[in-house]
Amino acid sequence: MKFFRFNAGLAAILIGVAMVFRPAEDTGAFANSGFIALTIAEAAIVVYWATVGRLLARVRPAIAAVAIVAGVIALVAQALAAAGSGGTSQALAVTSFITSAAMLGGACTAMILGHWYLVLPSMPVTHLQKIVKFHIVALLVRIVVVGVTVYVAFATWPPEGGPSFRHYITSFNGIFFWMRVLFGLAAPVLLSYMTWETAKIQSTQSATGILYVDLFTVVVGEVLAVQVFLERGVPL
Repeated sequence: MKFFRFNAGLAAILIGVAMVFRPAEDTGAFANSGFIALTIAEAAIVVYWATVGRLLARVRPAIAAVAIVAGVIALVAQALAAAGSGGTSQALAVTSFITSAAMLGGACTAMILGHWYLVLPSMPVTHLQKIVKFHIVALLVRIVVVGVTVYVAFATWPPEGGPSFRHYITSFNGIFFWMRVLFGLAAPVLLSYMTWETAKIQSTQSATGILYVDLFTVVVGEVLAVQVFLERGVPL
């Protein structure tokens, strides 16, 4: 129960920080709808955190479901707001935002769960193996989405003319793209594989140490992806 309570509290804090630092110019129908959905998700998570191991045991799954659905709606709305017009760019942005959240959430939850084995060493190692497997699947899906996005960008970016995306990634300005690929995709592939192998031999402390580094690289990669998206309009 404490594990779920900790994760709910962490999620509530991170969402609260995001809401506080919301850009003043982040307006429009999609942005406002996303903010409302995020507010609902935050309220549901706070209720879940406050009742874990105490009250409302039977309805907590429903509370968690509300938080998840509202969170997904917020992601979709924010992606549409950031992408602007254009069916293909909107679809890629939505897919990118959702897979990014899945990979970040998987890496963070796996790292916290690995640390939890220091608190409860008797926990079955299968729990860690399952969340690491989820993280690996989310990472592979993220790589596919980024690959498709790059392919589409080669053919269509920028829509108003000018230097191509191929020219961008081969120029000095493309350093953010290559750092995103190196830190956010290549490094997590290696680290998640190492984590999986250490989890298979039930070396939970080693797996946790690797997951700390893995989470760091994932966060750096996703921040760089947002940087490229905001500057170039390509949702990596």
